[in-house]
This record gives sequence, C-alpha cells and structure tokens, in this order.
Amino acid sequence: MKHTGFDLEERTAALGEAVIEFCLGLPNNPAAAPVISQLVRAGTSIGANYCEADDAESKKDFRHKIALCRKESRETKYWCRMIAKAVPAEKLVARTLWQEAKELNLIFSRIVRTTDQNLRTAAL
Repeated sequence: MKHTGFDLEERTAALGEAVIEFCLGLPNNPAAAPVISQLVRAGTSIGANYCEADDAESKKDFRHKIALCRKESRETKYWCRMIAKAVPAEKLVARTLWQEAKELNLIFSRIVRTTDQNLRTAAL
C-alpha cells in the first residue's frame, strides 16, 4: 500500500479501497465470511468518519468523530488478525493492512490527546 503522507483523507480512503480489493479476493468459507464482512465495515468506516470529522460543527464534535476513526482503525487491526487465521494463505497481505491500520490508529490517538489538551486549555 502506497503512503500518501499526511493527507489523512486520501490515506484513509486508500486503506478502505485496499480492504475492499483484498476482501473481494478472499474465499467465502464459513470461517472467513463473517470476518470479511466485519473487516469491510471497519476498514471503510475509518475514512467516512474522517470526512465527518473534517466537517465537524464544533471542537467537541471533531474530537468525537476522530475518536470513532481511532476505534475503527483498532477494530480493523483486529479483523485483519482474524483474516490471517481464517485464510492463512493471505497472512502477508492481512499483515500489510494491519500495519497501515496500526499507523492510522496511532495518528488518531495523538489527535485525540491533542484535542483533549486543547479543550481543557480552552475551558480554563
């Protein structure tokens, strides 16, 4: 997956697209099918929530939506791990997606912390 630097809208969209492409090629067996569904939901919702955060109506609204991005990126990591177990042949690709979800999770965690600090400072 190609990194697009600090353009989080593009980066989250690229992850969502990569998740869709990856999942379209996975076998639809009883173990993989529910995991695929969950991975698609989590992996694509990161970007959708980021777009909403970008258009937030207040700092608190922004913080809430960025926290959703953090939550969904963490969930994406989890489902990538489960895919690696359900479809061992795809472990390497799942690991690549996991790594990108991890990096995004760290970015969103930092944004949440900074936003919390700014909200506390503004309240003083």
